[in-house]
Amino acid sequence: MQTYLLSQQFNARSLAENSTACPANATICNGTSCVLPEDHFNKTLSIILSTVLTIMLALVMFSMGCNVELKKFWGHIKRPWGIFVGFLCQFGIMPLTAFLLSLVFNVLPVQAVVVLIMGCCPGGTASNVIAYWVDGDMDLSISMTTCSTLLAMGMMPLCLFVYTKIWTDSNAIVLPYDSIGISLVALIVPVSFGIYVNHRWPSKAKIILKIGSIVGAILIVLIAVVGGILYKGSWIISPKLWIIGTIFPAAGYSLGFFLARVAGLSWHRCRTVSLETGMQNTQLCSTIVQLSFTPEQLELMFTFPLIYSIFQLLFALLILGGYRVYRRYRVKTKTDVEKTEEKEDSKSTSSPAKINGGFVSNETK
Repeated sequence: MQTYLLSQQFNARSLAENSTACPANATICNGTSCVLPEDHFNKTLSIILSTVLTIMLALVMFSMGCNVELKKFWGHIKRPWGIFVGFLCQFGIMPLTAFLLSLVFNVLPVQAVVVLIMGCCPGGTASNVIAYWVDGDMDLSISMTTCSTLLAMGMMPLCLFVYTKIWTDSNAIVLPYDSIGISLVALIVPVSFGIYVNHRWPSKAKIILKIGSIVGAILIVLIAVVGGILYKGSWIISPKLWIIGTIFPAAGYSLGFFLARVAGLSWHRCRTVSLETGMQNTQLCSTIVQLSFTPEQLELMFTFPLIYSIFQLLFALLILGGYRVYRRYRVKTKTDVEKTEEKEDSKSTSSPAKINGGFVSNETK
């Protein structure tokens, strides 16, 4: 009887151990080895969030379009000097910078390729929102984003062919032309509606623009946070890629601003070109990487687009903060100067004939 009870206790204990070792949803269990059904939670969550973010982004681009004047926008198309400078920055400076950073830091070939893919991507739509907050040229910003996305159809394969030859065959990189096309449609359609609203109802367009700019700023932060949550399992990555992910966007902003200034563009257009250069379409880069590489290769560099996205946002916020401080100081100083000049003018204009011998200039009339 005692042997039977001991046997029963042993069986109960082993069953309890097996029950804790094997989850309830396991399909096949052999001791501690269990086969679990595939977890689609992250994939489903990613699809849902992508859909929601795409709709929100379309609404934000609609509001950005409400700040675009058709005549000025068409003027940039007819006299595309600003767009041409942006083109040189986007498909000249960025791929070359990616190539040089990969050589300097001597990263693995597969890691060099992902850095180059990022450098060859067109500008992201987040640049339009930041350009609005730094008083940039919105007509130029949106025309540059549209043109760079359209030209990416041909320029991305060309740049990747030129720069990736020493590391891999460019034919091994799969370019998702459908994703580029969707990005282009998602940009052009809402912006076109926004331009129409601004043309027909300018007072309502200003209200939509204010709301959209705030939502856009929240959306940019939300995308970064969501990316960090979804890809939290891929944070183990080479320190060299962390360093490149920090330097790369900063170099894009700086070189874009410098080239625009050398080309003779005004200050607010220089800020616009700078943002369009440094802020890349990181979602497109992630798509290309997932389509082109094996799971083993992805472990070495999949997080790089997210790292770039985070640092491009941080530097953009620093630019925004610096500009706002500068603007507040400049406007305050300028106002003080104008008040002083007004007082001096009021004294001088009280008897202009005595000061300049009876001659009154056109400026004082």
